[in-house]
Amino acid sequence: MATSEINENADENTADKNGNVGENESPTLLARSAAATVYYPVAPGQQVNVRRGPNTGSQIVRVLPEDSRVAIRCQTRGETVTGPYGTTDIWDSIAPGQYVSDAYVKTGSDDFVTIRCS
Repeated sequence: MATSEINENADENTADKNGNVGENESPTLLARSAAATVYYPVAPGQQVNVRRGPNTGSQIVRVLPEDSRVAIRCQTRGETVTGPYGTTDIWDSIAPGQYVSDAYVKTGSDDFVTIRCS
């Protein structure tokens, strides 16, 4: 097979800049191409503590400024907290070792919106 033929076939199996893929694409790669990171807003006017663990006794590792948006990696149960979005024991992991109470994140749900942390 000539080099130009290899390149032409390779182009059919990759996603373009719009996420469109060639007809020979695998379902797994199609799913990955379609996945997008979702960012959730924190409660307006709130500076939210980010903690080492899913409870208010855990060390504060940083503070999210007002009008922040966060990507939730996974969620877990922890200490029950009351905030602008209700009372919940769900905590959102926004990075390894960084948790915020879901009571301060507008997910649109009182339940889990993503995978549970392992």
